[in-house]
Amino acid sequence: METIKILSKSIREFRHASIMAPILVSGEVVMECIIPFITARFINEIKAGCGLSVIFSYGGILIVMAMISLIFGMGAGNYCATASTGFARNLRRDLFYKVQEFSFENIDHFDTASLVTRMTTDITNVQMAYMMLVRTAFRCPLMLIFSFTMAFVMGGKMAWIFIFVIPILASGLIYVMRRTLPLFRAVFKKYDRLNESIQENIAGMRVVKSFVREEYEKEKFDTAAENLGRDFTTAEKILAINGPLMQFCLYIVMVFVLGFGSYVVISSRGMDLDVGQLSSLLTYSFQILMSLMMLSMIFVMVTLSIESARRIAEVLETESSLKNPSIPIEDVMDGSIDFEHVSFKYHKDAERNVLSDIDLHIKPGETIGILGGTGSSKSSLIQLIPRLYDATEGTVRVGGVDVRDYDLAALRDQVSVVLQKNVLFSGTIKENLRWGNANATDEEIEKACVLARADEFIQQFPDKYDTYIEQGGSNVSGGQKQRLCIARALLKKPKILILDDSTSAVDTKTDALIRKGFREYIPETTKIIIAQRVASVQDADRIILLEKGRIAAIGTHQDLMDGNEAYREVFYSQHKYGGEENA
Repeated sequence: METIKILSKSIREFRHASIMAPILVSGEVVMECIIPFITARFINEIKAGCGLSVIFSYGGILIVMAMISLIFGMGAGNYCATASTGFARNLRRDLFYKVQEFSFENIDHFDTASLVTRMTTDITNVQMAYMMLVRTAFRCPLMLIFSFTMAFVMGGKMAWIFIFVIPILASGLIYVMRRTLPLFRAVFKKYDRLNESIQENIAGMRVVKSFVREEYEKEKFDTAAENLGRDFTTAEKILAINGPLMQFCLYIVMVFVLGFGSYVVISSRGMDLDVGQLSSLLTYSFQILMSLMMLSMIFVMVTLSIESARRIAEVLETESSLKNPSIPIEDVMDGSIDFEHVSFKYHKDAERNVLSDIDLHIKPGETIGILGGTGSSKSSLIQLIPRLYDATEGTVRVGGVDVRDYDLAALRDQVSVVLQKNVLFSGTIKENLRWGNANATDEEIEKACVLARADEFIQQFPDKYDTYIEQGGSNVSGGQKQRLCIARALLKKPKILILDDSTSAVDTKTDALIRKGFREYIPETTKIIIAQRVASVQDADRIILLEKGRIAAIGTHQDLMDGNEAYREVFYSQHKYGGEENA
């Protein structure tokens, strides 16, 4: 019920269509149940030798009733389609909007492949179930009730055969539900893993081909698909019991009605049951059994969609782990940054901290370099500044204010981060750059690109700034992609600029020119540069050496050369073995 309550909020403007569909279905059912009754009387009139006037009268009535039933049915179908597709549209939009509010911690919990499956396959399942619920699920019970009542009116005691059949069918359906629900729960988890495998393969296709691992990837996919198919097959085999069970009930009823009914008509000479009543009883039998069969189909679809609905509701009811304060601060005064005894771990149940007791104070306009080996938590440190994650212990301040007191959008507008994974979107270079500032002029765009050393290669494209960037930036090199992302970040005109190993794919000369441009054009912006090359941070005001999530040393390049052996080793190894000077 809680899941239904959560999902029903997405019906909204399609509530009217969702109500009208069952109302029109009710009218359709009433007409369809009255028609056999009129037909039975019509047959009896013909048997009694009525004239043409009576035949035309009954024929006209039946035609009008059939037309009314058709109109009701068409209207119900139209409203049903509107309600189900509209509900799915709203549900997909609500799910997408919800994901946009998620913090990195929430995204880590669900993972990308699972969210994609929920927005596609799961919503399609729920849409199909809802389409059946607003029309067929109303039609079938009403048809059962009306047809059952009319069967008693027309056939008397013979209608008790339905009371005997229904418990058999109900028992089978209950058995199927109990067996299939756990299977579908497992199936959708495997669905997520299969989609994750596909997504990973496609994203890393260049790596797969360069290492000639196509056969390995095929085997991995086949294993995942086979496991998924095996579970689906098991569930479908159980669900397939519905069909034979319905046929069994149908044949029992038909044999009884035709056999016993014919015997009563002949033996009583039409006194206890006449031909017209037998005809209508057969029609009502078909209506009842078809309704039961449709209920069986609804049952299958709803059973399949229950787990999908639960998975969608799980996302919709998840609240972002990062919240705006009740009275947020909108203005960031300057680019000063203070870490006051900060510790951090990605999950509260994690055994150890990723960052431990970080005490660091950065003045506005300073250039800070950060060095450290793989796993030293360099990226984790800078992700706390724009509040992509919250510190587990201690306080992170920007502009003298705790980042948790800022409006999230206002804070992130003043902190530009160029992450390790540079992402460009489908569209022109201008459209990509205006992610940094939607209102940026062409002059501002070109200035940012000159600063990021991107203008020099953009001018070589035939369409220059109108050059189309393919999905993921696949038609530009890694270095070009990095420079475009830096230009995009600069267009925000931030108070803090963070480069997370964002010049690794450019040569040292271009790297130096980019840093020179930063010093000259944005002297008041606080700049934090994470790098693997000492040359990328050598001229920084201070350099931080991270080791296992702790600050191992801090100082200028000369300070660290004089007093830190680890820093000297890195510096000399890079110069000796083809580092900056030989790049």
